[in-house]
Amino acid sequence: MSKFVIDEDLPRSLGPLLKKFGYEVHDIRDCGLRGSDDSEIFRFAVAQKAILITGDLGFGNILTYPLKSHYGIVIAHFPNEMSTQKMNRQLINGLQELSVKDLVGNLVIIEPGKIRVKK
Repeated sequence: MSKFVIDEDLPRSLGPLLKKFGYEVHDIRDCGLRGSDDSEIFRFAVAQKAILITGDLGFGNILTYPLKSHYGIVIAHFPNEMSTQKMNRQLINGLQELSVKDLVGNLVIIEPGKIRVKK
């Protein structure tokens, strides 16, 4: 089973939805880390041995967050005008298409109709 840390820039509704699909979830907003800087969020995800799921493109910087130095980073890159429900559905569908091997230690970018994995 995969474990996720959800960054505060994603909808709260994503956590319960991931749990419904059997994932363990920690939401930054419920862990006393609301407003924390990216490095703190990153350290928390690593300490939890969890995949960080975020909308923050800064986590895509592999010089700052080198591949294999973490348990995986998933960047949700969707247009602001996309509904929360549609975004959540595309994220769940994207995650279900990926194997644990695709996620762990890698950078994954999920966009409308597209998934990129940097290994």
